[in-house]
Amino acid sequence: MLMRMSLQGPPPVSANPLEPLVRDLRNEWRTPVPYPPGDTGLDLRRAGAMLRDPLPLLLDGYARYGPVYSLRLLTSKVIVLLGPEANHHVLVANASNFSWREGSFRNLIPLLGDGLLTIDGDFHRRSRKIMLPVFHHEHIAAALDTMVAETDAAMTAWRVGDRVDLYAWTRALALRIAMRSLFGVDPNGPTARSMDAARVFNEALSFYSYDLPVQWLRGPGTPWRRMQRARRQLDRLIYSEINARRRTGERGLDLLSLLLDASDEDGSRLSDRHVRDEVMTLLFAGHDTTTSTVAFMFYELAHHPEVVHRLLAEQAELLGDHKPSAKQLMRGELAQLEQVLDETLRLYPPAWVGPRRSIEPFEIAGVRAPGGAPVFYSSWVSHRLPDVWKEPDSFRPERFAPEAKRALPKGAYIPFGAGPRICIGMRFGQLEIRTIATAMLSRFSYELAPGYRLRVRQQPTIGPADGLPLIIRERRPVRAASVSAAAA
Repeated sequence: MLMRMSLQGPPPVSANPLEPLVRDLRNEWRTPVPYPPGDTGLDLRRAGAMLRDPLPLLLDGYARYGPVYSLRLLTSKVIVLLGPEANHHVLVANASNFSWREGSFRNLIPLLGDGLLTIDGDFHRRSRKIMLPVFHHEHIAAALDTMVAETDAAMTAWRVGDRVDLYAWTRALALRIAMRSLFGVDPNGPTARSMDAARVFNEALSFYSYDLPVQWLRGPGTPWRRMQRARRQLDRLIYSEINARRRTGERGLDLLSLLLDASDEDGSRLSDRHVRDEVMTLLFAGHDTTTSTVAFMFYELAHHPEVVHRLLAEQAELLGDHKPSAKQLMRGELAQLEQVLDETLRLYPPAWVGPRRSIEPFEIAGVRAPGGAPVFYSSWVSHRLPDVWKEPDSFRPERFAPEAKRALPKGAYIPFGAGPRICIGMRFGQLEIRTIATAMLSRFSYELAPGYRLRVRQQPTIGPADGLPLIIRERRPVRAASVSAAAA
């Protein structure tokens, strides 16, 4: 009989924010391989633009230097990798040469711990292998009833003429769905209710909305201290559930139950601490992904009534008065909705940047770059390159019609990453977005609040900086017609 052992995680990473800056400078001075050309002089305005409006800055660098260039951000010289070839190189062909744990998102570790987002190498491979069965399509499909019930309940108070901040509404909804379907925690239960888990989780995430110099502060009353306090409260909730499940043997189909019993072929399993870290990581990764994508989708739909008409015609034809099944949603049978979702994720991929650190020197598109250097790819920028996408800033769902989608260059479209680190919860998140969008479209029509202008914030995932205020309007009946006629 195999003895079941807990996987051994990586050594802890220092929370000292100055340590990586010193290392970057040291590596820059010592590297025998020159950095690629770029804007490498110290420029505080450039650093500010990267924090507040990086898209124009990075697109300008691509136009002047190509898919591989250097960019100094305060003390660090970063290598920027953009476009299909660079994306495929970093994510698939040479993924092992780029460390996530040593990239700039190491600052997620104090909150998330050693989950799939912040680990590398053999520990990442084995942890992911243990977790993959948890995300089997049967387990994801089983969550649909929870998604539908929570979405319907969240919409019961809506009335024609109401003003709703869709971004805030979806944040609360997504967290309730995650607590029930992923972790089997009743959001109305005594533990969750006593600490207001949604508020505490959002308080912890708010740490990453501050500019980096503010994140570096460590004294009393700082965002760092508030984040650490919120982490301790969340830990009490998660560990109490883990301990209760271990003690009673109670299990369900939720992710937490499956994680507690999951093991690999050697009998190795996740320790309680690593179960906790994966729970926090999935809450983080799935929460803002769903929230921002739903908000951005309805922002674009508010500007494109002809696309809304196609969606409603599709619903009338394929669903009638019935709710969609898990099969219909998971297999993409609502083709118009799939194209809208793909195009939304092209324009607004939540995980907009993928920071890494190169291990050995590498070459992309004929450009050499050193090892030991901070690097990042950006799906947000790559999805807006004018030499890859026609009218890249336009919302055109038809660009993801089957033939057009198959014709895309390898590495051009990467909203969930690719290769060995592709988002493990991708199918769950997509099902959740489809469920919410279908329910919203079937009940009401929507328009943006007067005077609203979209501002995008990007720390650590992109989202609408000022929420998404919608006015609820009466839904006009749509006659069932062929989707092809609606799209004509």
